[in-house]
Amino acid sequence: MSRVAVCLAAFNGMSWLPEQVDSILHQRGVTVDLFISVDRSSDGTEEWCETLAASDGRVHVLPSGRVFGGAAPNFFRLILEAPIEQADFVALADQDDIWFEDKLARAVGVIQKEGADAYSGDVIAMWASGQRQQIRKSQAQRESDFIFESAGPGCTFVLRSSLVRALREVLQRHRSDLGRVGYHDWLIYAFARSRGARWIIDDTPKMFYRQHAHNLVGVNQGFRALVRRLPMLFNGEALAQVLQIMRILGLQAHPVVARLLADRPADWFWLALRSGQCRRRARDRMVFAVYCVVQGLMRMTGLRRFAVER
Repeated sequence: MSRVAVCLAAFNGMSWLPEQVDSILHQRGVTVDLFISVDRSSDGTEEWCETLAASDGRVHVLPSGRVFGGAAPNFFRLILEAPIEQADFVALADQDDIWFEDKLARAVGVIQKEGADAYSGDVIAMWASGQRQQIRKSQAQRESDFIFESAGPGCTFVLRSSLVRALREVLQRHRSDLGRVGYHDWLIYAFARSRGARWIIDDTPKMFYRQHAHNLVGVNQGFRALVRRLPMLFNGEALAQVLQIMRILGLQAHPVVARLLADRPADWFWLALRSGQCRRRARDRMVFAVYCVVQGLMRMTGLRRFAVER
């Protein structure tokens, strides 16, 4: 059976960890090693994880006591430090979801059948009220979508260990820059796609994606979610994330990134005309085109609110 190293980032997770970890350790059709990194917690998370590791040889807890301050730096720590050398595949796990028992077997099977390097998939969002909704992330990939978005929730990611080892080398060289990256899953997807790796986004959900008040990102669906994210577009935060990730990956010469860095009105209008290659979902392509036109007009009139950092 294929061996999968599951990397789980935890923080004050006692409300959800037992159920999630149980679903990970009961995966069928694969051999699982679970590596947990705990952001310093106050609810007994470290103690619970250490106790579990002492009783189950499949569970390994990285040295605790460090403060990461978010999921992204915690996952970067796992990628850099978890001993994955014996694994065939590496999977990422959030602390608050519930995996179907064939989640990993499905991912490994798809990767092997398709000759792919990485896998992600749709999820079923689950609320405390009992409401459930399938969240589709499996729209057709676009030529440059990785510059502007992830492949979906990082908790669905399963990658060949060789790809993770290559990513580790890049992260190691840019450790000092990782603190400014807020989306580990986006960086991982961009790394894979920009290196020519084949990525499959599966339309068969294999996990419950729990939604609650402490979600860092959560479901991005509907008009309200769009309105909630608009300030990130127009205050420069989203563009700053794009450019930071592209710099870490050395993609400044990519035609789309080069236009972003040039930051002239004509460059933004050029991007608007190519919105179809920059996002997977139709709604997002429309929003992206409008955003680019607005940015071009702002630069024409001298009203831009932030400068691109070259």
